[in-house]
Amino acid sequence: MGNSFSGKPSPPPLMVLVPPLFDFPPLAARTRMLESSYDLLFGKMAMRCLFDDYFEEAWHFTSRIMLKPIDDPNVDLIATISGPLDHHPDEKIVGNAQFRWQSDVDDPHTFVDLSVSNTDPVLLLRSCSYYPKFGLGAFGIFPVLLKERVSPRDFGIIGLRYGSSNLSAGVTFCPFSDQLPRNAWLVSKIGRLMAGVQYEPRSEGKKETQSAQYKNMDNWSCAIGYGLGSSSPLSPSFNFALELARNSQFIASFYQHVVVQRKIKNPLEEKEVVGITNYIDFGFELQTTVDNSVSSKSLHDSSFQVAASWQANKNFLMKGKVGLLSSSIAVAFKSWWNPSFTVSMSAVRDRTNAKTSVGFTLHVDNIREASYERADPNFVMLTPNKEHLAEGMLWKSGKRPLLQSELHSGNFDGALKELKPLDKIL
Repeated sequence: MGNSFSGKPSPPPLMVLVPPLFDFPPLAARTRMLESSYDLLFGKMAMRCLFDDYFEEAWHFTSRIMLKPIDDPNVDLIATISGPLDHHPDEKIVGNAQFRWQSDVDDPHTFVDLSVSNTDPVLLLRSCSYYPKFGLGAFGIFPVLLKERVSPRDFGIIGLRYGSSNLSAGVTFCPFSDQLPRNAWLVSKIGRLMAGVQYEPRSEGKKETQSAQYKNMDNWSCAIGYGLGSSSPLSPSFNFALELARNSQFIASFYQHVVVQRKIKNPLEEKEVVGITNYIDFGFELQTTVDNSVSSKSLHDSSFQVAASWQANKNFLMKGKVGLLSSSIAVAFKSWWNPSFTVSMSAVRDRTNAKTSVGFTLHVDNIREASYERADPNFVMLTPNKEHLAEGMLWKSGKRPLLQSELHSGNFDGALKELKPLDKIL
């Protein structure tokens, strides 16, 4: 009687796990409007995270707590304590806390933060106001309490800046100094090419006329870079840069972020989960002096270091770094509870004295809200190789191929906030 339905129900769609990055967006992105764009672009922010994060100083520890109230997401608190694992009379444990307010949860460029510390400055006030409609911003850094004020910058720094998707220009100065400006920069981007110049006088106490300072090439730095991809963790990116700093130091750097997928058979996941996204980062940096007068005063007038990191899933991160004098390895584990907990250990092998030392970090965080996502296969990014002969196809699972996402076209509408690119302001 009645209608009957024959056949089996269609199987659930295949899914690919998309884990959040351990530290995205980076904390440095929250205060980038207080710094020169020249010091952050050309892949410098990503390189700083790759070479520094989780590589703790030998026989030292760092503990950080980052919290924000549920009722008011516009404010947060970051408390950090760091110091030696063993007591040393010449070293002390450093503690600081930072309270921050920003006007818009999704816009970190307009904010006020107040920092307290047991080292100078004891009380520090920082503020920035940015108007994206006009691309104009103003910021200030004011040491409210200091044990001793010895230079004009100890009385505060004020800056003005302009930023768009293709141009960044800014200037900073100390209100109580005759030296104007303290710092100035200009960075321009055309397609995949980026070029910039920065003026920064060396010593404030050096007696030199303003005109002579402008003509002194030691106060100038310039850089050129080539990059592609976006700043989203889901998008592969590539950056190569050359810099001549203060007419005496040549720096060449390369950074690449790779997004790959691999098959998984995890008994803890549903059977329709057939793959997982991995993040691999690689970078190198070469620094060498081009001024004989400078190199003669230094035992090591050049340095070279290579670093790589691999995030296998939402919980595990491994990093390695090799330099001329030492090698380091770091392993981090993160539990995505609320708040999340991150524990890491790093080991450093110093080849000058053949000694190995370790360091530890502990982070508690509920500022970042990323979660372990399950995306349909069309959301998968693709890294081509010899096995990927069919464009857009990663592998086949039964009769259902996993296809490349349209993320390469810049469409991140379906991604979470923590997986979308950072803003396009230079």
